[in-house]
Amino acid sequence: MSDDISTNADRNRRQVLYWRLLARLFDHEEQPALETASVAVAGDLGLPAGLLDPAVSVDSLVQRFPELAAEFETLLTSGEHVPGGEVRRAALVSKLLLNVFATGAGDVSATQLATWQQDAAWFKRALCAGPAPGPGMGAGMGTGAGEPGGAAAGTGPDAGSDAGPAAGFGQSPGGGTGRGIDAGLGGDLAKVLADIEAGLVSRMRLREVLADPALARQLTPSMSLVEQLLRDKANLSGVALANAKALIRRYVDEVAEVLRTQVEKAGVGTIDRSVPPKRVFRNLDVERTIWKNLTNWNPEDQRLYVDRLYYRHTARRTTPARLIVVVDQSGSMVDSMVNCTILASIFAGLPKVDVHLIAYDTRALDLTPWVHDPFEVLLRTNLGGGNDGPVAMAMAQPKIADPRNTVMVWISDFYEFDRSQPLFDAIQSVHRSGVKFIPVGSVNSSGHQSVNPWFRQKLKDLGTPVISGHIRKLVFELKNFLA
Repeated sequence: MSDDISTNADRNRRQVLYWRLLARLFDHEEQPALETASVAVAGDLGLPAGLLDPAVSVDSLVQRFPELAAEFETLLTSGEHVPGGEVRRAALVSKLLLNVFATGAGDVSATQLATWQQDAAWFKRALCAGPAPGPGMGAGMGTGAGEPGGAAAGTGPDAGSDAGPAAGFGQSPGGGTGRGIDAGLGGDLAKVLADIEAGLVSRMRLREVLADPALARQLTPSMSLVEQLLRDKANLSGVALANAKALIRRYVDEVAEVLRTQVEKAGVGTIDRSVPPKRVFRNLDVERTIWKNLTNWNPEDQRLYVDRLYYRHTARRTTPARLIVVVDQSGSMVDSMVNCTILASIFAGLPKVDVHLIAYDTRALDLTPWVHDPFEVLLRTNLGGGNDGPVAMAMAQPKIADPRNTVMVWISDFYEFDRSQPLFDAIQSVHRSGVKFIPVGSVNSSGHQSVNPWFRQKLKDLGTPVISGHIRKLVFELKNFLA
């Protein structure tokens, strides 16, 4: 009897949450009774109040309550769920759907658009984090213009479309099917997300602002704005394109100045003790020399007779080191991509460092000729598309000439879908050859970045844990190896 009562109570609480969701989606005005009841349900479940606030992003929730990350990532998969957790799942599903599909009205800021894109990324992960999609789901997000259910826009410069940033959810630059996290979504759902994003961009009226030099000068460069400019650059021309490039250049220069300072302040590498110390006065270790010669102290004439002088080791790396940076171009990685691209250019300017740069989605592109200019690199990237790490590794491995004198930085969230094992096997081979492999999930000033948990554990077991957090962590690792 008590089980029946409990079941009925859970059913009623789920209905309250879903009725609230429907009311919010189709009528922007709050329904006080549903809001009050939903707050009570969330409180009973021990869930944070922010879960019911559409203005609070999923990223913000996960930053404050990290234990929710795993639940959001598997929320919409067909796998096993915690028995009796249906009400909790209903609350989390409502949050995710409301943030993605209820976009409101009125003007949209670059920050609001970036927040929506982050929520949409959580939605995609929730759908694709489980087993491979069944026959009812499409092979990729956008199978190409003209195909049934396909997204109409690509992401490359030659896509020739007005879709703008919405193309980040469309086909890959090569016109093929996107892999990685996008691969589990059907074409219809991909088009819905693309249409929502396109609507948000149109509400920004960013292109109109860029076409007016006076208005464009009022824009403050930020990561969110740079991301939108990079997504929309294929649809800009003339004055608008020139203003967009100027904004990107300003932001790149500002970030470069900050990162250059961090590189200069970071500690240098370990002393190379295999090289004998240079016997010059400035290297003389006076304290050690005195200590080692104390047995030669003559108390009669109060003198210390020195048999041997000791010098400090100061020699560091003398052979050129090779730095190979591999960057995932997917939209969710734009923050890390911008930071690490600029960082690569700074290290490329140091003596005895040979830097190579590769960007990839479903194809790989060697950007080494432009590595000294991060602005030019960013203009050649195409945000969005799928992830095919093995394609990038096939381009990166031939660049390894001296493994023990090579560091490979791999920047990705590692959502490779059906290509995870081949990429990990290649990484393992590179690591065992002597290359210092540094996987980077996120390096920024703040924020949460999801990394494929399977890869995170595998890389940790390999002894190459994923770096995330402030970019100083990566600066420290690179400076130690390259100095």
